Amino acid sequence: MIRLGYLVPEFPGQTHAFFWREIQSLAGMGVECELISTRVPPSKVMSSHAWSQEVAARTTYLWPPTVGGILSGVGAIIRSGPAGWWRVGATLARSKTGGFKTKVRLFGLAVAGGHVAAIARRRQWRHLHVHSCGDAAFVALFAQLVSGIPYSLTLHGPLADYGPNQPMKWSRAAFGVVITDKLLKEVRTVLGASAPPEIDIAPMGVNVNLFRRKGLYRPWNGIGPFRIFSTGRLNPAKGQGDLIRAVALLRGQGIDARLEIAGADDAPGSDQPTRDKLNELIHELNLQDYATLLGAVSEQEVREKLEASHVFALASLCEPLGVAIMEAMSMELPVVATRAGGVPEMVSDGVEGILVEPQNPADIARALERVARDENLAGRLACAGRKKIIGSYQSDRSAQALLRHLKQ
Repeated sequence: MIRLGYLVPEFPGQTHAFFWREIQSLAGMGVECELISTRVPPSKVMSSHAWSQEVAARTTYLWPPTVGGILSGVGAIIRSGPAGWWRVGATLARSKTGGFKTKVRLFGLAVAGGHVAAIARRRQWRHLHVHSCGDAAFVALFAQLVSGIPYSLTLHGPLADYGPNQPMKWSRAAFGVVITDKLLKEVRTVLGASAPPEIDIAPMGVNVNLFRRKGLYRPWNGIGPFRIFSTGRLNPAKGQGDLIRAVALLRGQGIDARLEIAGADDAPGSDQPTRDKLNELIHELNLQDYATLLGAVSEQEVREKLEASHVFALASLCEPLGVAIMEAMSMELPVVATRAGGVPEMVSDGVEGILVEPQNPADIARALERVARDENLAGRLACAGRKKIIGSYQSDRSAQALLRHLKQ
């Protein structure tokens, strides 16, 4: 049995089902994941999946810090000796951060890293893997500086999304994982010599045995509502407003389009939550009976909605890859998605789905109309989508990548 520290920020969040799938896959391969997280997620983005309580009970949270955690972290730094003190001090000095408060915050991350190092020593971890390149990556870096524990990082989106000091965070990583070819090219370009010697491309995937239809997919035949389903946190970057406008266009063309969007509001700090803005748009377009915001739903409810729908749509302005798209494809549901980010690596336009331009409701509406009007096209997309997921995007792919490195 290999014991692995597994660090995910604010775990379990509403979009974290793919982490749980990876943890389960690793367990089946003989890897015990001991869960660490920065903090308990806010209630509005807390996962509503059936496994959430089990995961939360298994997770050690670093924030808010306890007296014991602080003493443990400081003690680990002290035990690292002059060489460790020098490494930590040099890292703090070289970091590209702001003023005094930011330096103090970074020192707090160093203490958290010391605390993780102490936990790793006590529980005999072989390795620490981090699903983030933000502050959690700094925690792993400091843990390595004071104890020598090897760590690795998975990048889920553009490096710029995870703040400054990326070369520093990656420079001591044993290996890295990215989810698309596009991100690999970015990492090689931006990090240069600071990139780890090995970086795998391994997208988080889907359990195809869990995400499979109970019955045959039946395209819309023009009778009854044309059901469109979308899932994702309610955030302007997800383009839900464009999707709602597309539904209004479809209805204007005589298609009885009905849209359901699953996902909790994810716009902390904004003057007006995304949910309120989307509801205003729904009323403005007189779609109260035809567009529904479902809020956060469980994984089982997602599968049920996918089973009952005619098409899945995602109108993101930029999507690193899109596990929600994978889930729909695995359920043999045609997908309409924007050709933003890494989506074209997974969805070939006209083969496994239809790709459209972001921020273009008319383009989205045209693609949805094609699926609605052409039953043969809808059936072909549905069948090809599941084949693509089975061939390249099963949930054990990323777990296998981690296991290969852990056994070296």
